Amino acid sequence: MKKSFIFAALSGALATAAHAQSSVSLYGLVDAGITYTNNVKGHANWQETSGSVNSSRWGLRGNEDLGDGLRAIFTLEGGFSTNNGTLGQGGREFGRQAFVGLASKDYGTVTFGRQYDIMVDYVEPLGLAGQQYGGTFSAHPFDNDNLDNTFRLNNAVKYESPNFGGLKFGAVYAFSNTAGQFSNNRAYSAGASYKYKGLTLAAAYLQLNKDLSGATPAAALASVNSAGAVAGDNTLLAGRQQTWGAGVNYAIGPAVAGFVYSQTNLTQGFGVNPATAGQTISFGGNSAHFQNFELNGHYSVTRALSIASGYTYTQANFGSGSEPKWGQLNMQIAYYLSKLTTVYLEGEYQHVMNREGLNGQIIGAMINNTSSGGASSTSNQVVVTAGMRLRF
Repeated sequence: MKKSFIFAALSGALATAAHAQSSVSLYGLVDAGITYTNNVKGHANWQETSGSVNSSRWGLRGNEDLGDGLRAIFTLEGGFSTNNGTLGQGGREFGRQAFVGLASKDYGTVTFGRQYDIMVDYVEPLGLAGQQYGGTFSAHPFDNDNLDNTFRLNNAVKYESPNFGGLKFGAVYAFSNTAGQFSNNRAYSAGASYKYKGLTLAAAYLQLNKDLSGATPAAALASVNSAGAVAGDNTLLAGRQQTWGAGVNYAIGPAVAGFVYSQTNLTQGFGVNPATAGQTISFGGNSAHFQNFELNGHYSVTRALSIASGYTYTQANFGSGSEPKWGQLNMQIAYYLSKLTTVYLEGEYQHVMNREGLNGQIIGAMINNTSSGGASSTSNQVVVTAGMRLRF
């Protein structure tokens, strides 16, 4: 009897220990290179740059097995610049992601904290900016659809479903965290994706709300940089931003081709944050509209060598008859020295059509401070980067 009791006690202890198994891993990515820009306010520019393909970051990721297919999870991830070692995302220690939650293999995952919106989770991987084959400089003008992760959502509660035979869906709500301002400075997003063999489909929606009634552009900028769901990160200044998009990728052997469409509508639009645009661009309080059409593809020539390319056509309406258009071509050649280390050469060409006073922006990634610090003095701009990326 005594032996049976001891055996039962030991079995229970071992089962508890097994359920309590946990792990924490350190991970990251360092991306740096030399970038040439042909025209920055009328001058060519050579510079050392950080994050031309993927923004440099490090993080901690962990989980604890709670039993019955349930796990406690967390992620803490911060961005940084290799140029000078400073923190990214406005100096936040864990500005890229900071969340904790529960994950169930049967019921999905619920997380709380600073997180990506669903456009980033579902549609971004189908665009060139969300892949290792294109990255930051492939962003659409001013990253108007956030497919390059310009901002994350603070105070966010997110749900992601299990995988139902290739179908997944998710939603997130970001609180304003201000008493009496429940609907002000909040955000919400939802979307779904489906995978079947080489085919991937995705669609998502994002809305940001901010009460800017009676504000001047300067006051609007100050207001957007205050505390709230999307504090200080977004480049577009407006009372309401609605973004939706969809994409498709199809893989045939070593080749992948994709198409992404996204649209952003701004109500009471004030303009583009001049600190990120490299020039003053005003919407004058009008409604504004962006549409992006992106065709992309990549091909693995060998296990070590890949080539990729993409073209994006963007048309906009800033109100008062201003309707600029952009055409942007991106190309990349990457050689994998190992599974973790890559050297690459990439180039971007952007042309502003129907300028109406707008000059070329800093190609795509200007909003991540990885380019040259000012707009072109003409309607064209070329950027070429030779760099190295190391994952750990």
